[in-house]
Amino acid sequence: MMWSGVHHAAGPPMVGRHAEREAIGRLLESVRDGFSGVLVLTGDAGVGKSRLLEYAAESAADLTVVRLVGVEAETRLGYGALHRLMLPYLGRLSALPQRQRDALNAAFGLTDASPSDRHLVGLAALTLLSDAATAAPMLCLVDDVQWLDRESAETLAFVGRRLYADCLGLLFAGRDGTGVHDVFGALPALRLEGLADVEARALLTDAVTGHLDQAVAERLVAGTGGNPLALLELAVNLGSEQLAGITPLPEPLPVNRQLEEHFRQAAALLPADTQTLLLLMATTPTDDQATLWRAAGALGLSIRSATPAIAAGILNRGIVAEFRHPLIRSAVHSAASAEERRGVQAALAATSAPERRAWHLAEAAISPDDGVAAQLEAASELAQTRGGYSEQALVLTRAAELTAHPGRRAERYLDAAAAHLTSGNLPAVRTLLELATPDLTGPTARVHAIRLRASVEMVCARTREVPAMLLDAVADLGTTDPVASWELLREATYAAIMGGRMITGTTTLEVAKATADAWREPALPAWSPDPLMAALARLIAYGYAAGAPALAAALTRLRTADELQEQNTFSAMVGIAGDELWDIEAKREILGKLVTADRGRGALYGLGIALVSLATVEIWDGRFAAAESCYDEADDYMTATGYSASGDFHKALLYAWTGREAELRAAVATMNAMAENLGLVLNRRGIGQALSIFEIGRGRYREALDALLAVFDYDPLVLGDINLAGMVEAGLRAGDRKAAAMAMERMEERAPLAGTPWAWGLLARCQALMADDDGAEQLYQESISQLEKVPVAVELAWSRLLFGEWLRRRRRRADARVQLRAAYESFESFGAASFAERARVELLATGETARKRTVDTQFDLTPQERHVAMLAASGLTNAEIATQLFVTTSTIEFHLSRVFRKLGITSRKQIGRKLSDTDSDD
Repeated sequence: MMWSGVHHAAGPPMVGRHAEREAIGRLLESVRDGFSGVLVLTGDAGVGKSRLLEYAAESAADLTVVRLVGVEAETRLGYGALHRLMLPYLGRLSALPQRQRDALNAAFGLTDASPSDRHLVGLAALTLLSDAATAAPMLCLVDDVQWLDRESAETLAFVGRRLYADCLGLLFAGRDGTGVHDVFGALPALRLEGLADVEARALLTDAVTGHLDQAVAERLVAGTGGNPLALLELAVNLGSEQLAGITPLPEPLPVNRQLEEHFRQAAALLPADTQTLLLLMATTPTDDQATLWRAAGALGLSIRSATPAIAAGILNRGIVAEFRHPLIRSAVHSAASAEERRGVQAALAATSAPERRAWHLAEAAISPDDGVAAQLEAASELAQTRGGYSEQALVLTRAAELTAHPGRRAERYLDAAAAHLTSGNLPAVRTLLELATPDLTGPTARVHAIRLRASVEMVCARTREVPAMLLDAVADLGTTDPVASWELLREATYAAIMGGRMITGTTTLEVAKATADAWREPALPAWSPDPLMAALARLIAYGYAAGAPALAAALTRLRTADELQEQNTFSAMVGIAGDELWDIEAKREILGKLVTADRGRGALYGLGIALVSLATVEIWDGRFAAAESCYDEADDYMTATGYSASGDFHKALLYAWTGREAELRAAVATMNAMAENLGLVLNRRGIGQALSIFEIGRGRYREALDALLAVFDYDPLVLGDINLAGMVEAGLRAGDRKAAAMAMERMEERAPLAGTPWAWGLLARCQALMADDDGAEQLYQESISQLEKVPVAVELAWSRLLFGEWLRRRRRRADARVQLRAAYESFESFGAASFAERARVELLATGETARKRTVDTQFDLTPQERHVAMLAASGLTNAEIATQLFVTTSTIEFHLSRVFRKLGITSRKQIGRKLSDTDSDD
């Protein structure tokens, strides 16, 4: 809300806080310079957070200052606080891109649009605030963030993480120990301690009108820990003789936790009608004056009831009477008896809008009431339509508490747990599951609970127990619900693929067989993931020959879909399927559709996973810079959604190809730890792939073979096929022909079944390596011919390198130079350092000199700048790029200005050519 035209009592003189004031000053200067700034102030109640916000407002007289205060009674209203903040700017909604406009309208209940991913709501809020700040630089002050509803808090934290060059500052303040760090932890923060002794004494001295004994001052400073609010309250409320040291000080001093008690006692001295009005004000948002005074009228209260509280310093005097300090609001609310709160809630229920009436009725209830519970359940559906899943969960939880029948109560607890799962509040899911479990009746409810537990484990990437858990649920259902049984089996298969041999209570083979046998292939939309998951299960259960055709058909089906509606982690299964069939074209096309779909929905977590999978496509085509952009963008979204890629483990394949050993070893260490701690065998397979490529590039074949043998037996799924060609080469070069023959046998069985150019090309390469006669030449040529048909440039260069080495050993130097020069130039242009060096050394042995290229760094762009430049070169407008990257147009304009300066260009049309020139020079 904007506090325009409202009088606020000036705070005490700002004493000390030099570091905090400097930080605020830097934030304001950043905003004035056309950038952005974010800062979170935390600390105990009364330590001075609100005063620092006032200082920021006073220092920002040249900026538009917008304020918001969290209200404890509003914590359940999804997007309620955000709506109050954005209310003055909703007239600008029409300028937003359609998807963003729909997202914000749905969140605020302004239209009947379906709820969007909360990060799309965040982008819409960011765009709207940035647009407003373009007209006049803006500072948003948000106090008591611990009382914001979860959706609003997460949205504002998202906005803070996406700001860059937007003339917008965000200053948050919240109390310690209230979960503030959980939401705002990724943002720059300062924790406020009590004032230093000298500063605390100065503040106390200024606040005391009579004589202040120095020994008393020292006692008060020590007793309050330098808490400014406590010192000011003591200065006003202690007697003059106590302050002068004539009579003893009270024991204990009303500080810290007792500070709220001090405010409670002050409010308790007021007339009864004033106390009731204060409780009503503590329960109602400050800017909802209409509801406040309607409820006050129902209680027989008038504006005159506020006069004693103003006189006592509980309320500020102004056009709108409000609490002098947020802590007083909390004290009044917590001090009220249950009966008093119910009376206020009943008045609010009688005067509030329908969507809030159910909650007020629930708060006024004194015993189970199925009628109110039913109203709450209906209200929860409204919350869900707006994407307010935290609100939905809280309302359903209260509905459960008011439900008389144990079984129905348990079902509502489960529904509340599901809403908390969607919002990401996993501890709340576990708590509600514990409440629901004793009263669950019937297989449907029990399966619902098991599925929720399994989902929590998967969100935490703990796969070990999930497949067995879901198979038990399938057994519990029996034949009563085939659709639900299939969904459970599909999820169990996904978990089993991720966990492999590390799952407990069952095996991957058992899970796959149960899934494959249950598949009936009903009529499904083309985008459904079910055929692909069924095909993967069939391949595991019944072998490659049985599963490969089904897998190919499933990929073909997905390629025909106009839009893929599945999100989150399905992209990982698409990547696995593409690799198992050596089908790079299907993998690229389907992942591209998933990226587009998730980007359009604002599903940043799913988008991040899809981009990581898409990066491997770019790597195999030698587009390492594009892969790095995918990884960097994915990291950006993982951070924005509260996840982080620890150790950059997902970049292991890129590190292997680029020869970055230190980064590769660190990534491998992280992957090993995750595999051990979480049961993710997929990581072990990734380790084998990355290490083998790195070691083959260095010519360390024994090490490469050992890395591959460690995962060879994990077959038949996940990076098994794609590693076979490397195992053949490493086995032969390490003198272990038996290992090479094992890989060759599997290659000869599977490549023809896959039937893709990538598969045929690798098969021909392996056959050439295994050949003892001149027949290898035709096989190498066949490998090159097949690999030229598909976007796997690194594989093509690899075959040329091996062919060139073969030709050189036969003293056909001129022919060898052709292949080795092509391989060297390709690897060098990709950035595959160790393979390029291997090709260069071979080329030298033919008598031709290949000069190492030097890297020209004068045009170095940051990953973000390069990504923006690439998108601009593709023809996208600034607004389109901003929407795609979930930032603002101002940020894109800033990055492009730096790109132009670094590349020495003046037109967007020059970007593509300049990037190509600098890439070829690197």
